[in-house]
Amino acid sequence: MQVTIPAAKANLLKLIDAALSGEEVVIAKGRKPVVKLVPVVRSSFQIGLLKGQVIGDGPDFFEPIDEGALAVWKGIG
Repeated sequence: MQVTIPAAKANLLKLIDAALSGEEVVIAKGRKPVVKLVPVVRSSFQIGLLKGQVIGDGPDFFEPIDEGALAVWKGIG
């Protein structure tokens, strides 16, 4: 559907619901389309996704690094 800016101002909640239900909503300035309302895609990020799958002690980032590894890190070795 295409609506003008004044109509969009008056019916914003209805237009948002239409966009969320999959309808294409275009807002026009006069007869010229200028913007399109589209839903924001939410990711399915899940905390703890690898819980129980990662085992063992990880690196201790607070311990000093040895000179050989430091040289590799700096790109010297």
